[in-house]
Amino acid sequence: MATPSQWLLDTGSPPIPAMRARFAAYDGANGAPIDLSQAAPGDPPAPPLLAALGTAASDPRLSGYGPLAGEMALRAPFAAELSRLYGTAIDPAEITITSGCNQAFFAAMLAVARAGEAVLLPTPWYFNHEMALSMLGIAPVPLPCRPEAGFVPDPEEAARLIDARTRAIVLVTPNNPTGAIYPPEVIAAFAELCRARGLFLVLDETYVDFLPDADRRPHDLFAGAWRDVLLRLSSFSKSYAIPGHRLGSLIAGAAVQAQLGKVFDTIQICAPRAAQSALGQSLPALRDWREANRREMTGRAEACRAALGGLNGWRVESVGAYFAYLRLPQDAPDAWDAARRLADRGLLALPGPAFGPGQERHLRIAFANIGRDRMAEIPARLAML
Repeated sequence: MATPSQWLLDTGSPPIPAMRARFAAYDGANGAPIDLSQAAPGDPPAPPLLAALGTAASDPRLSGYGPLAGEMALRAPFAAELSRLYGTAIDPAEITITSGCNQAFFAAMLAVARAGEAVLLPTPWYFNHEMALSMLGIAPVPLPCRPEAGFVPDPEEAARLIDARTRAIVLVTPNNPTGAIYPPEVIAAFAELCRARGLFLVLDETYVDFLPDADRRPHDLFAGAWRDVLLRLSSFSKSYAIPGHRLGSLIAGAAVQAQLGKVFDTIQICAPRAAQSALGQSLPALRDWREANRREMTGRAEACRAALGGLNGWRVESVGAYFAYLRLPQDAPDAWDAARRLADRGLLALPGPAFGPGQERHLRIAFANIGRDRMAEIPARLAML
């Protein structure tokens, strides 16, 4: 009998659907359910963007195939926004628009490595990153990010993990699942390490628009010779509250961009065109909305930290972007059992082992999809464990 690919069989299942199946059986005994499992914005898009989406969806000109690299109507204004953020010119030709950041990561891995090679992945890792590598037969090498170091990876430790199979190092900042923000000097050190060792640096900045200091540049990589080493990934889903429209981006130099067309011609042809058109015409007008959204999420992070601060036995090890990463009390069961028990009591969080090895005493909560008014309910549910 024929069987699926062994690489796919060896890939773990996504944890959110599995946990939600259990959560669906919650009987409401402890109040309204609190779903903190998925990093998705809980608020609607800005009204002007909603209007533009409606208009673009009915435009017959956008019903056919578009450019492999994406609509220039989005790439050009997005390049201008990025140039403002990083203080240097980024060319629209260096940007490919993707169907979400997960697809950008998958394409990036196809561009930098092949089966049997390896990529360093910060641990705890984003589970879809590990899943993508597993499907492709690329080994994910855990790059430890420890609580005592603020979950920031160490370039010197990364250097010791590099071997003949290594093709790239992945960084995710602000991080999923911990919320940790990597300092610019650490990012720069990783870029220099990659350049010195002939590797790519794949930098996932999905949550870059939720940094607590909007005036601080995330890093200065684009001010230097970045095109031979950097692949930068991001998502429009979080910044503009449009996850269902599936838009992301992949920035790379000409050598990589020349190869990406093969990937996207095979797996997507083009990202959703109506959404690209609507967002492209809306970007400059949404700066104030995006800043208000950033402040709101920063406020939710502060409210979450305050709500959890006095919870007996629990330790809040990191808070940032959309996430809080919690250490379980000493007398609590391990993470999978704890997450199941909490789901039965009306709170859905993800267990640490979903994010890699050594996380058996952790839970991740994603607070972005609930309002500050509900933060106070979280400690009582956690205390039911």
